Amino acid sequence: MNLRKVQDADLNEKKVLVRVDFNVSLDESGNVKEEFKIAAAKETVEYILSQGGKVALVSHFGRPGGQAKEEFSLEQLVNDAERILGVKIKFVSDCLDENIARELEDLQDDEILLLENVRFYAEEESNNSEFSKKMATPFDVFVSEAFSVCHRDQSSVSGVAKVLPSFAGLWLQKEVKNLEKLRNNPEYPAVAIIGGAKIETKLPLIRKFEENYDHILVGGKIANEAIDQKIEFGEKVILPVDFAQDRFDIGSETIENFEKIISGARTIVWNGPMGKFEEKPYNTGTKKILQAIIESEAFSVMGGGESVQILEENGAMDKISFVSTGGGAMLDFLSSQSMPGLDVLND
Repeated sequence: MNLRKVQDADLNEKKVLVRVDFNVSLDESGNVKEEFKIAAAKETVEYILSQGGKVALVSHFGRPGGQAKEEFSLEQLVNDAERILGVKIKFVSDCLDENIARELEDLQDDEILLLENVRFYAEEESNNSEFSKKMATPFDVFVSEAFSVCHRDQSSVSGVAKVLPSFAGLWLQKEVKNLEKLRNNPEYPAVAIIGGAKIETKLPLIRKFEENYDHILVGGKIANEAIDQKIEFGEKVILPVDFAQDRFDIGSETIENFEKIISGARTIVWNGPMGKFEEKPYNTGTKKILQAIIESEAFSVMGGGESVQILEENGAMDKISFVSTGGGAMLDFLSSQSMPGLDVLND
């Protein structure tokens, strides 16, 4: 893809709307658990500020159903976001607030705005054109830094991008570069590891990898579903030969088979756990596969909320070549599905 890049935008004294993904989980104390998703925007925010731009961030958070609900307010993320991004944040209680332009003018050099949850409006998910125009009104430039929602055709993803000069953020560029390499030009032997649930969402990806990867290792609930439904695959697709108790994890022989294939790989992409990893002892398969990837010499990419959780829990975020913020977006990109949020940035 030939994306328009934020580095090519005139940002000096411009009001810049940046679409980020702050749809993170919180712990019992209300602290952010998925700091990685917020940190992904840091480099772009710093770059825009360094070029003299004024920044407002917009995101969704949870599923408020088109209504303003306090439990889904982005205001509760302000303190953590300030710490992670290293800037001061002024919260604006409505993403369509008529005072946004003035708030931007009044920002200090080390301050940015965070607008309220865009999904408080039902028009966001229906990609209402008038809503997109209203959201765009206070701004001069739009920057997309939320790869994880680029498979959605929504106002803050693709709608505003059609109204304003629009560009890909620095992290988004990395996402596309690394995932294009996986999809179009992997170094061989290439291995895809597909786990998790919902065989119907993962099947198109498995079929796509059958075209140009050497091995597709299938675990997790989708392996159970594939076996139960007697889905037929070619010889590249390798299903488990044994399981842990109640089929909540892959078995020791399967782990050994998978480890052997992983050890010889030059490219590895992994999406979805091998079992019910949140419960011991059903995390064994997932941990063993992760360790095999770390010990390999392959270019490795992982993506999706569960995958990031696995890495964070095992202190392995810096041991994988690239970690994608995308779950569904990563699946759709790799299986060549429509990506409205990228198409609108593509020259």
